[in-house]
Amino acid sequence: MTTEHCHTLRVYFDDTDAGGVAYHANYLKWAERARTESLRAMDLPHSLMMARYNAMLVVRRIEVEYVAPARLDDALLVATRVAGVGAATLDLEQRVLRGDAVLARLRVGLVCVRADGLRPTRLPAPWRVALEGLV
Repeated sequence: MTTEHCHTLRVYFDDTDAGGVAYHANYLKWAERARTESLRAMDLPHSLMMARYNAMLVVRRIEVEYVAPARLDDALLVATRVAGVGAATLDLEQRVLRGDAVLARLRVGLVCVRADGLRPTRLPAPWRVALEGLV
C-alpha cells in the first residue's frame, strides 16, 4: 500500500432504497471492505494475523460525514489512509468518491484484540512496522 489505498466498487440495486439512493449503512460495509483490501495489498491480511498471532483488528469507533448521495450503478472509489498507529491501535481516514466528488468522509479507530478473548493486545510487529511507514 502506498500512502493511500484505493478500492473500487459499484452501487448495486440491493445497496439502495426505493429511490435508488445508497442506504447509509452500506458506506460502513464499503469502508470495511476497503480496509480489508488495503491490508491484503500489503500482504498482511486479517487471516494471517489471526492464524499467526491469534489477534484481529476490530472497530472501536467510527465517525461518518455524509456529503452527497451515492446512487444506483455509480462507480465508486474508497480511499484509505493511515492517520496514526499506536501500540494496539490504528486510526484511519477514508473517503468515498464518485469521480472527484467526495460522497462521504470516515474517521475510523481500530484496536487490535486477542481473537480468543477480545482483550486488547499489541499490533503484531509486521503490521505495526508496515503501517507506521505510511503515517
